[in-house]
Amino acid sequence: MADDVDPSYLDRLATDPEQARDVVLWRKSERLRLRGLRDALSVAARQEIGRAISDHLRTVVQEKFNGARGKVLSCYWPIKGEPDLRELMAEWHENGVLIALPSVEVKAAPLVFRRWTPETQMVRGDWNIPVPPPEAEQVTPDITLAPMIGWTTECYRLGYGGGYFDRTLAALDPRPVSIGIALSAAQIGTIYPQPHDIPLDLVVTDTGLRAERTER
Repeated sequence: MADDVDPSYLDRLATDPEQARDVVLWRKSERLRLRGLRDALSVAARQEIGRAISDHLRTVVQEKFNGARGKVLSCYWPIKGEPDLRELMAEWHENGVLIALPSVEVKAAPLVFRRWTPETQMVRGDWNIPVPPPEAEQVTPDITLAPMIGWTTECYRLGYGGGYFDRTLAALDPRPVSIGIALSAAQIGTIYPQPHDIPLDLVVTDTGLRAERTER
């Protein structure tokens, strides 16, 4: 399928409409393929992957950000077979990290981040994803985690296609450190980056820290 996209589409500054359409179709196909691989995992395999990612992520956050104590760290509530990091979220909270979760409060707008604790009474948000209630404190993350359907060694993220995470990173100033969370097996050669695509800073998978950008 990758052969269906012209190699010149690697030019991030190109804005040809035909190119953009081809990339959209290619990404849709890759999402289906990679989600199929993820969905095929057994419950036990998913749990093992979640534990492995949590272990590696704990180490990365400790070594690079001093455990993120006193910082706002945005996580995510797992859906659609995403790695489950909720035990690590609770552990970080106990260790003085301010945990936040993102929510879609305005369509096609940047995400809003609200404080979370293990006692937070979650409500149903957009796409029925559990989110903190509207009265939870709104915060700005210093570090944010982003689940990835696919990832590249250049730290590009293949997400669900809504564009929310890219819009959010573009809107936040200063921009938080962004850490992609993915299955090691979901590595792809490229996402054919387009002008709106923003690479993340690090990628952590079940086999460890797999990619890191040296410049932001």
